[in-house]
Amino acid sequence: MSSPSIFDPPPGLPKHILCVGAAVMDTIFRVSTLPQGQGKVLPYDMLQIAEGMASSAAYAIVRLCGNASLWGAVGGDETGKRIIRELGETGINVEGMLRVEGARSAVSTILVDDDGERLIVPFYDPKLHRTAKQFTTGDIAAFDAVLVDVRWPALALQVLKAAKAMGKPAILDGDVAPDGIIELLAPEATHVIFSEPAAQRLTGANDIPETVLLLKQRFSHAFICVTAGAAGSYRFNNDGGKIEHCPTLPVKAIDTLAAGDIFHGAFALAIAEGMAPGDAIRFSSIAAGIKCGAFGGRLGAPGRGDVIYVIKCLEKLYSVNTD
Repeated sequence: MSSPSIFDPPPGLPKHILCVGAAVMDTIFRVSTLPQGQGKVLPYDMLQIAEGMASSAAYAIVRLCGNASLWGAVGGDETGKRIIRELGETGINVEGMLRVEGARSAVSTILVDDDGERLIVPFYDPKLHRTAKQFTTGDIAAFDAVLVDVRWPALALQVLKAAKAMGKPAILDGDVAPDGIIELLAPEATHVIFSEPAAQRLTGANDIPETVLLLKQRFSHAFICVTAGAAGSYRFNNDGGKIEHCPTLPVKAIDTLAAGDIFHGAFALAIAEGMAPGDAIRFSSIAAGIKCGAFGGRLGAPGRGDVIYVIKCLEKLYSVNTD
């Protein structure tokens, strides 16, 4: 029997996370290189899969032994039916999904090259997110934490406010968004995980530690972290008052699509379980790193046992190297 780990699920029922935002039908093409100009690109593999920022985060939570509910909007079309069906088949609770008649479901075409980098062309019908889904405080009380992305800001704002008022973790996936969206949502979040492009866009700085500091000064109430792909992540340590770096798993990247979403889902679950922020970031970094080794977007999300195994191997290797 393996020794207990701080990354094991806590006793009792699995923590239940509400994920709010994107639900998309992605068509993913695997190509040797990304196109540099006009012409025809011939892929050597492809798949279609229902995912998106909040959806992939919810899937990661389920894979990591948590419970996840998804509040997203799809159109009143066959694509919308398929998105809800596919996500529900993964174990995500999709009872809170909204179907918007007269709107087209979100779709995306994605090219992934042999270095794991991607080119994404998404389409979101503006009609999908014009209004917010109705909910009560009792609905939010059923969850241990909430995680929102930037795709449905009207609903995300209300969910963050409700969770924060109840003392629950209210986590924002701070990805690139239209002007003013992050500025609207971040003041209501208890934790904000920014992507590097979003952090740079908000601060105008290129040095990642500098962006963390500037973001912390701007949103001083929240836990602040910036993810930077293969460079790992940087967070502001509220206890020590300094910026700390967490390296990611060194892997040959096959597909980086959904890696950030896996990170966010893992982080939300870890925080809901009571992990210290540094441990939660480490847990999330390993989960996202493992995902990058598999083609297929969210399908590469690892199980909990896989993440803990890799963490223990790294701890053993570090121990040997420092003896």
